[in-house]
Amino acid sequence: MCGIVGVLGDHEVAPIMVEALRRLEYRGYDSAGIATVNGGRLDRRRAVGKLVNLSDLLVHDPLPGKAGIGHTRWATHGAPTVANAHPHRAGRVAVVHNGIIENFRTLRADLVAQGAGFESDTDTETVAHLAQSFLDAGLSPREAAERTLDRLEGAFALLFLFEGEDDLMIAARRGSPLAVGHGEGEMYVGSDAIALAPLTHRITYLEEGDRAIVTRAGAAFFDAASRPVNREIRTIEIDATRVEKGGYKHFMAKEIAEQPSVLGDALRHYLGEGGEIVLPGGGIDFTHVSRVTMVACGTAYLACMTAKYWIEQLAGLPVDVDIASEFRYREPPIPAGTLAVFVSQSGETADTLAALRYCEGRAQRIVSVVNVAESSIARESDLALPILAGAEIGVASTKAFTCQLAVLALVALDAARQRGALDAVTLAAHIQDLRTMPGRLNAALAAGPRVETIARHLAEASDVLFLGRGAMYPLALEGALKLKEISYIHAEGYASGELKHGPIALVDNTVPVIVMAPHNRLFDKTVSNMQEVMARGGKVLLVTDSRGAAEAGDGVWQTLVMPEAPELFTPILYALPAQLLAYHTAVAKGTDVDQPRNLAKSVTVE
Repeated sequence: MCGIVGVLGDHEVAPIMVEALRRLEYRGYDSAGIATVNGGRLDRRRAVGKLVNLSDLLVHDPLPGKAGIGHTRWATHGAPTVANAHPHRAGRVAVVHNGIIENFRTLRADLVAQGAGFESDTDTETVAHLAQSFLDAGLSPREAAERTLDRLEGAFALLFLFEGEDDLMIAARRGSPLAVGHGEGEMYVGSDAIALAPLTHRITYLEEGDRAIVTRAGAAFFDAASRPVNREIRTIEIDATRVEKGGYKHFMAKEIAEQPSVLGDALRHYLGEGGEIVLPGGGIDFTHVSRVTMVACGTAYLACMTAKYWIEQLAGLPVDVDIASEFRYREPPIPAGTLAVFVSQSGETADTLAALRYCEGRAQRIVSVVNVAESSIARESDLALPILAGAEIGVASTKAFTCQLAVLALVALDAARQRGALDAVTLAAHIQDLRTMPGRLNAALAAGPRVETIARHLAEASDVLFLGRGAMYPLALEGALKLKEISYIHAEGYASGELKHGPIALVDNTVPVIVMAPHNRLFDKTVSNMQEVMARGGKVLLVTDSRGAAEAGDGVWQTLVMPEAPELFTPILYALPAQLLAYHTAVAKGTDVDQPRNLAKSVTVE
């Protein structure tokens, strides 16, 4: 979602903020802007589109000042226009905001009745006018910000800058993440640590409801009731090489290629010297778990769907998988003995966080699988399992997905061990199989040129179907999602057995059908479904291994051969061709691979 940055520095802040905003581009945005205080005077510059447009504007119309706030906006209220771009200003107040102010219409009507004039369609401008109204009433900037925050309903991260105050920023967090960075005689605020990584590694995360008064001397923190609180300064190490393209054309290409390495890192983190599974915090006691509820959004939801196969087959535990945005509105009963598992790359996904809070006090234990160890979801869980994928910049999740699968596979194996469903020899064999997956992924990367050739044909399609059976069904859904996300081609994933229950009506010689079918116990049934497609003139792209390619028979349009892999963990391997197909198709179409239209990396509003 939107990106926020603020700097109280010793140098001109405009170039520093633009570079920090560049590090937040991965979150998705359609406009950008900055505001500074210079000699007591508040001013701003805003531009629609990519950050280069803002950079060009600043070349022709510089914005001096050593105190400033900046923003990349992903449109919610109002179209992407300069008037709707942040920072928003009213009189002496400039504001940047991530989230949604739910009562802004009521507040706006009251302010208009008082004579306020609005220039945008956004909810955020209401915040600036409200704060200015309190300044007009004689309140100090801090008092005006506090009174403003008390009137707001909804979820937000907010950062205030005031004319005449070149050593003051006021930050607030309710629902959306925000962090304060500590420097030497300088202070910073950002949506996440990535934005602040070149500036400082000393970070304080605002807790839910927190407010921070930030000056160059430091930051004072207060809770939602304005009571002073202590918040820990954490040292965050972010590998700068993982937030640069490193010679690749796109972050997505780099992150696909990183999968063997990060998957190996994740496995080494959770496996002891003797091959035993070692979960942090005492692990999970599965002997008293009667049901697992898994909740997530997007690609993380599909990781949960895959894990459902593993946990039910290996451990004999029933598993429910829910889309986070629907979960709490169903008001599902949470029986005694329920383990609630929440999966989120960012750890800040608003719907997933809301679902987690619904389970607080109901579930026996709350476990999260996250890529950001200091995220809200991680901090509010009883146990957080980091996936160790490193910073993922491309909007379409790749390496985070495979690392989520690896961690969930280990959880499933540990559950089976504790419940006596696997003997020691079989467990050791599965763990050894899992350890071979980084090497198999590395071998699968060699299919890149072949995929690129196939993708040139896929780029001409208007519709694509993906089919899979068993644990390949979630992979069919993931392949379709990836293709939609970055190539804008309409794609759908189906369980192969569902083909003849409706989707087969779509099949003709213009609709490619991508069949995910490693040679396993379900292979013959999948090939039977594939033959039904070919009998109706359908163009089949078969993604399989060498045995599957040899047995599939004639009539296949294209075959993409993957390395052999243990049946249990083929979903991890087959994620890679799904990603490569989407990537190369998008490149062939010329779409924005890393920042596809209308999408945000971290969805921090409902």
